[in-house]
Amino acid sequence: MQSVFPIFVVRWLANSLGLWLAVQLLGTGYSNIEVQVGLTGFLLAGLIFSIVNSLLKPIIMILSLPAILLTLGLFVLIVNGLMVYISLKLAPGITMSFFNSIITGALLSLINYIISASLTSRSERLI
Repeated sequence: MQSVFPIFVVRWLANSLGLWLAVQLLGTGYSNIEVQVGLTGFLLAGLIFSIVNSLLKPIIMILSLPAILLTLGLFVLIVNGLMVYISLKLAPGITMSFFNSIITGALLSLINYIISASLTSRSERLI
């Protein structure tokens, strides 16, 4: 069984990079607000997102299961956006509109999926 901590660190760094990339590409969604944080701010935001994503997202997914079923899974985009929005509200110096948070959530979901798939295939090759 592989250790959980190295996987968490990889996800943390990838989420930090994904948040930085989303802020650079999408902006904050507000016309008069720019992000003035550096590397440590995005690392902190990535850590907060990783913690929120691993602790709060399963609860929210279970509670929103009827909406997810009614929309044939499209509501998962809203849940991912909500996780990003909550994380960025907790992170100092970074803010983003909810619509941009939904797009960022889709980007971070893709990043986390790629990481999970690559780590799963790597561990299967070792067995």
